[in-house]
Amino acid sequence: MPIDPAAFRTAWPQVVRSLAVTTRSLDSGEEYAAEAFARAAAQPDGVIDDLVGWCVQVGRRTWLDTVRHQAVFARIQPQLARPEVAAVDVPTEPGDDLDDRLALLFVACDDAIAPGAQLVLAMRVVCGLTIRQIAGHLGVAEATAAARLTRAKSALARARGEFAVPDAAARGARLPVVLACVAGLFTVGQRDGLEPADATEDPARDALTLAEALVAQYPDDPEVIGLRAVCRLGLARRPGRVRDGVALPLDEVDRSAWDQRLLSAGLDDATAAIARGETRGGPGASGGPGRFALEAAISGVHASARDAAGTDWSRLAQLYDALLRVWPSPATRVARLVVLGRLAMRDGDDLSVIEHELEDLVADGPPYAARDASLVLADLARRTGRTDDAAGRYRELLDVIPAGPLREFCRRYAG
Repeated sequence: MPIDPAAFRTAWPQVVRSLAVTTRSLDSGEEYAAEAFARAAAQPDGVIDDLVGWCVQVGRRTWLDTVRHQAVFARIQPQLARPEVAAVDVPTEPGDDLDDRLALLFVACDDAIAPGAQLVLAMRVVCGLTIRQIAGHLGVAEATAAARLTRAKSALARARGEFAVPDAAARGARLPVVLACVAGLFTVGQRDGLEPADATEDPARDALTLAEALVAQYPDDPEVIGLRAVCRLGLARRPGRVRDGVALPLDEVDRSAWDQRLLSAGLDDATAAIARGETRGGPGASGGPGRFALEAAISGVHASARDAAGTDWSRLAQLYDALLRVWPSPATRVARLVVLGRLAMRDGDDLSVIEHELEDLVADGPPYAARDASLVLADLARRTGRTDDAAGRYRELLDVIPAGPLREFCRRYAG
């Protein structure tokens, strides 16, 4: 019986969390959940009324069978004597109303795990990204991402022993990594899914639901609100970015197709995030808004512009300078150079310094930054009349960009 993708994505974190509590291990919870879902998919035609309950019971029984085979039946015999519990009755601390996916995210972002491994574990076990997607986002080889996942699971088991959702204080300490994981999920969704064929398999939408759950837990945190703004505004602006299967440059995007409800909500969030970040003195080197509040403000500038020509590029340059101080990532560097290129072309200034920095990122940056820098170089060449140079760069990009609207955009200008 095929499992509806939407039902699977809803049930997966609930089943993993429940089985992790039962087995006292996140790794085992994921393993037995996968086995249970595989058995559910293999059932004869018919409807499983309660997919979560069915999978938890199957996973629990499979685990008990394994324990029996390991010759420790006597130790767990008292558990077998207990009445079967409903699958959704996951043991929790009093007052624990965490969304199941958030609970797993906070578990995966344990400070006993190396930072890079935290992201891999969270994105794989909780967010459901493939190793290929995770490796692409982090700019590492797939083998490296897979090794980090294995090390993360081992480190978590050694450091914490039994599975447990961290308390409120520990969750607060882990919040920055959780935000980075959700932001990574959103970035993957936006980069790989300009026009998702299946709305139930859309990492960007999943990121928004996680951001909304985080706001429910931290309603006054400017970074949490800023992340939700980034997700809302990004999704609001996604319609109109593709025509006839081809991605459109910023100047050609159909802004009338934007989701006005999400746009308005995202702009409200962006305003609140910046205001609260300035009031509370965010995590910047000299105080002020943090990464996600600044990213929200940047997205807000784009969302408020009537068209590309009417965009406040000078304001964007200021915001990217601030973001670079708070979050000096290759992605930030590329985006800032896009803005500086726009300003240079507007003012008739020389582009050579900007293009030199982009060439450095192509040569030495992680794969995703090198790809994006190559796209910017091709765009600058196209806009300044260097047709042959632009076509050559677009042809090279055809070899590294997967099939989809962005690749068709490159083909359009490759000549």
